[in-house]
Amino acid sequence: MADAYPRTYLFVPANRPERFDKALAAGADAVIIDLEDAVSPGDKDTARAGLEKWLDAFTGDRQRLLVRINDASTAWFDDDLQMVAQFAWQAVMLPKVETPEQVDPVIGAIGPQGRVVALIESAAGVLNVEAVARAPGVQRLAFGTLDYAVDVGLSGDERGFIEPSTRIALASRVAGIAPPVAGVTPDIQDEKRLLDELAFARAFGFTSKLCIHPKQVAPIHTALAPSAADIDWARCVMAAVEGSSGAVQLDGKMIDRPVLLKAQAILAAAQ
Repeated sequence: MADAYPRTYLFVPANRPERFDKALAAGADAVIIDLEDAVSPGDKDTARAGLEKWLDAFTGDRQRLLVRINDASTAWFDDDLQMVAQFAWQAVMLPKVETPEQVDPVIGAIGPQGRVVALIESAAGVLNVEAVARAPGVQRLAFGTLDYAVDVGLSGDERGFIEPSTRIALASRVAGIAPPVAGVTPDIQDEKRLLDELAFARAFGFTSKLCIHPKQVAPIHTALAPSAADIDWARCVMAAVEGSSGAVQLDGKMIDRPVLLKAQAILAAAQ
């Protein structure tokens, strides 16, 4: 999306280069080539080499591409950073972020104009999320719900995500970065769960979602799009305030600044 942040980020395993072009054609706003969870330890080097070969021949839109590298505690971090610098990646997803200092070497590799999507996946990451959100180069935060649930020992009740979701959303807003990204829904056959989890994240201010299968993309885009009723209401608000110099009412309700901002946001999203 030219002038907006991605609504969907579609993962594709880095050891499956035959799927890269298909992922880019699947309709997601952004594609994450995954060197981390999707690739077994014994395949890391081979996957990176295959990705480099594909990049040598790739002539498409690099703006939609991210790479999820391995975190700094692993044996593959330095080689991943070298690949990132060599191929001038503009966007990197960094997993298991718990401190702003973890972002520094990534920005060193991609340059000050690059952007990092920082994955918050642990209790320490949540407790330090305000500092992470303010780290130079962090474009937005993503909530790694599955890893967080394991780290904290959640029961599976979604109420366990209330506190971290709130913290991540507030930290993003205060830092002035893009709204955060909701975690994956692992069951690719369960569209209802996908949309329920999206709605849950939207309640906290998340505006996009990680996807693990192309079939998850279209339902998310549809759910995030303003409804016809929303658009009609927003147009009525804008028409009511146009040319007005005083207090304005619509359907018996005052149109104050928050209402106006909401209407403007709906119309912007509709475009």
